[in-house]
Amino acid sequence: MNITEILKTVDHTLLTQTATWEEIQKILDEGIKYHTASACIPAAYVKQAAEYVKGKLPICTVIGFPNGYSATAVKVFETKDAIANGADEIDMVINLGWLKDRKYQEVEEEIRLVHEACGGKILKVIIETCLLTREEKIKMCEIVTKAGAEYIKTSTGFSSSGAVFEDVELMKKHIGKGVKVKAAGGIASLEDAERFLCLGADRLGTSRIVKLIEGKENDQ
Repeated sequence: MNITEILKTVDHTLLTQTATWEEIQKILDEGIKYHTASACIPAAYVKQAAEYVKGKLPICTVIGFPNGYSATAVKVFETKDAIANGADEIDMVINLGWLKDRKYQEVEEEIRLVHEACGGKILKVIIETCLLTREEKIKMCEIVTKAGAEYIKTSTGFSSSGAVFEDVELMKKHIGKGVKVKAAGGIASLEDAERFLCLGADRLGTSRIVKLIEGKENDQ
């Protein structure tokens, strides 16, 4: 798998709390330069970013991030606002407490409502695998499939760990037809990126892959 193929799967990400417009702008410029799948940025920058890229790069943002326990109505509002401001893709965090309480219907309904608020745009559902049991991961594959979201995503990158190979394998095995997998959090090398893709991930959420390639180019 060559570097260009890997880059096409990357959501080039900057979600740190202190991110400035200058830093966001750099992410956007790099995303355009390397033809990444999207730039994933905080919601407060979506309108400015969409105006800046002028359709040259899909803009992704996060909802209910990173803890997932916002009220459903808040997540729906956040989503509609982001779409109105020019977001092309939405990554939402599930209510992990509901999942632990086995409130499966509530979890599914929330995903469905956020998906409806996307208005046809891509929804990726973050399940924070590092906090779940194997059974809970499998259940979330079922719920995400039933709710109609386009992707199930491993991690926020803000919890105890990020994506691991075993979780991508598990999710790929248990998701339904039409659902894709996004691996995110801690993907730090081209070798790891390629392995995640070979195991079945369709997207990679990472800030490091572009930096690695930038470094290789600078060394030449």
